[in-house]
Amino acid sequence: MALPGLSLARHAESVMRLGLIHLAQETNSFNPTPTELADFRAFGLYEGPEIGERLAGVSEVGGFLEVVAGEPDVVPVPILRAYAAAGGPLTAEALAWFETRIRAGLQAAGPLDGLALQLHGACAAEGEPDVDGRIAALCRSLLGPGVPIVLSLDHHADLTPRMVASVDAIVAHRTQPHDLLDTGRVATRLLLQLLRERSQPVIAFEKLPLLAHQEQFLTDRPPMKVWFDRARALEREPGVLAVATFPVQPWLDVPGLGWAVAVTTDGDRSLAERLAAELADLAWSLRHAFQRRESLPVEEALARAHAAPPGLVVLSDTGDTVIGGAAGDSPVLLEAILARGIGPALVPIVAPAAVAAAHAAGEVARLRLDLGGELCPFFRPLPVEARVRRLGEGVLRLPFHWASEVDHGRVALLELGSALVLATERRGVGGIVPELWRAYGVEPAEARLAVVKTASNFQYFRPIAVELLRVDTPGPATSHLEVLPWKHIDRPIFPLDPIEERRRPGR
Repeated sequence: MALPGLSLARHAESVMRLGLIHLAQETNSFNPTPTELADFRAFGLYEGPEIGERLAGVSEVGGFLEVVAGEPDVVPVPILRAYAAAGGPLTAEALAWFETRIRAGLQAAGPLDGLALQLHGACAAEGEPDVDGRIAALCRSLLGPGVPIVLSLDHHADLTPRMVASVDAIVAHRTQPHDLLDTGRVATRLLLQLLRERSQPVIAFEKLPLLAHQEQFLTDRPPMKVWFDRARALEREPGVLAVATFPVQPWLDVPGLGWAVAVTTDGDRSLAERLAAELADLAWSLRHAFQRRESLPVEEALARAHAAPPGLVVLSDTGDTVIGGAAGDSPVLLEAILARGIGPALVPIVAPAAVAAAHAAGEVARLRLDLGGELCPFFRPLPVEARVRRLGEGVLRLPFHWASEVDHGRVALLELGSALVLATERRGVGGIVPELWRAYGVEPAEARLAVVKTASNFQYFRPIAVELLRVDTPGPATSHLEVLPWKHIDRPIFPLDPIEERRRPGR
């Protein structure tokens, strides 16, 4: 949409006030545990000046703060920062709370020259399949048509017409694993460009009836690299302001789900439409390559791990990836590791009842526990005998790309057979950060196996691992999309349906 009638000449000689709202949660519709406000508080729920005090150098917020700090004529106006780990849909109460706080924050902020709106793009709530579109529309209704809004999204966003209609430009992560600081910088610089250069942005977007599992999402290798590299090349063309590619979150069961492309140009709609169509065609041409699975059956993965060179082998629990919205309570790999006796093995698991029992028994106690299957119907509990090695609770400072502090709730470090299990009350970071283990006196580099509840965020363990193996495990984040109980997505959609020719959807 174009900016109507706003007088921008004064920005060259006066202060610009830029608002900041960050609200991010990625929804997995197959995780039955709802996401509540407490899940956002676990990663830091901040308003006003506290945002800048807490998040310098962290996440998209840090990228925004970095850019405006170098602009003497810009005043940041932080309003809300809320992030929760991926999980089940938001409760209606949580969504209502955010709407109330955003409304109050924007009204209290006073006149703004622009808004940096940082959302995820694949968030759903009870009764609302498009939370991000709803929030973008709310911001537009409060600010009016003359204040530019630059929307930054996770590249797994499910782009909707409501999002596009509510903002002036769209950017997305340019890498997987995500570089959140980069996204924050790019979006903020674009917002300043719109204000200073009197740009007239227009957005063209296309959606595709296409899904793909998580195993081909990394952008440093084909086929995803081919698609993302082409987007970067198109961004260098004259008149192009931003190109965003969206290989959508594959476990979001909502109408209209699918991959998307958004191209923002300076007043040239035909150019935007042409480039969006080109990128959509490229993604469709690669659709079969995006379906390749590399994960190994559990027994094959453990055999490979046993035969690996000396050092730490990381096992990716793909079906129970907390980073993809699973509950983190799968005992599948733990059971297989114990049966084989491979170790020492480090296994994280979300197990509130087991943690409560361990805290009641105390350190060094031995007890019988059921691990796993508390939160998700995909799993059955695993009965074990364990010794409580260490107990803990509270907020930990971790080098995590979304937050500087993470609350895992109460924690119990358990010894059982060849494994050390870190049981937590909350999902937290899914064990993907070695410092989580170090906080409880365990050095991951000295272990033989480490299970991580992610299918792609391996960057934290790579420096200390000799091998990394994706394991084909069940769960709400399975790579076997065809087995999930889909109810709401539009059909046909590839690969669930045998589509070879796609009809171009209306924009």
